[in-house]
Amino acid sequence: MIKGLAITPPVLGRISIGRVVEKNGIRLPQKDNQFTITSQIQEKDGWVLHPLDEELRKDAPNSKLRTIPVRMLFNEADLNLRAEYTMFDRKSGRPMCVGNGDTCKRLTQSGVQSLPCPGPTLCEFGKGGLCKPYGRLNVKIGNDDDLGTFIFRTTGYNSIRTLAARLSYYQAVSGGLLAYMPLELKLRGKSTTQSHRTPIFYVDLVIKEGLSLQEAVAEAKETANKVAEEGIDQAALDAAAAKGFGNALFEYDEDEMTEVVEEFYPNVAGIDNERSIDDSSVLLQLRKGGGSARSTPG
Repeated sequence: MIKGLAITPPVLGRISIGRVVEKNGIRLPQKDNQFTITSQIQEKDGWVLHPLDEELRKDAPNSKLRTIPVRMLFNEADLNLRAEYTMFDRKSGRPMCVGNGDTCKRLTQSGVQSLPCPGPTLCEFGKGGLCKPYGRLNVKIGNDDDLGTFIFRTTGYNSIRTLAARLSYYQAVSGGLLAYMPLELKLRGKSTTQSHRTPIFYVDLVIKEGLSLQEAVAEAKETANKVAEEGIDQAALDAAAAKGFGNALFEYDEDEMTEVVEEFYPNVAGIDNERSIDDSSVLLQLRKGGGSARSTPG
């Protein structure tokens, strides 16, 4: 396996809340009150809709896609949802610092350093909104590809907090059979003081409509037994995924960089780009998973 290359679940398309629109020659994210499922093909007018978007929208009230039936690929909650505090280079989309609130790995001119992570509100390096929570959720939609996934990316605290809790709870109540639970993504709205009472939307993960929790767990156990009898080793799949994620210092790929900048960091006048790192030798170290990994005392 190539070192420094994060092996992530195969992606068939993306799930987003809203879409990217072009205004005055600048591509900007436009939030919406429904999901959009897109393919990995981008044209001049934006990302091409995935056929599943139209298929699911047919049965949605007023053609508003606010629920998506999904299953997880892994039994381990943290493999389906990866979330960290992340500071991106706003020009290139490269991750410059990734932390968990305790420790972080930061890309510097002298290499990758291991440092304490106080979180975005207390970190001098990422202050001013430069550092955000960044979550990636991979889910399965439909039955066309058993190992192919659709990815939902978010920097929203509400979505990350809710998804992390739900996944952890479903893993627990199912006896570790999270991959077999019949679930659905659900778009919820709420008003907060920070949003000035304007509704904000976040993503929840609930039991598939029409089923109780007990029925969902019973279905998960039945499906798990059937799959095991057919020779599928789910535990080995989880182990392979964990090894793949751990194969690089940062989980990213070249194709994702543009998407990150476009979706989360639109062109805004006055953005301070002095922290951008363009040193090719540093980038080479990042791709190889190298660089000096130094620990700061204390």
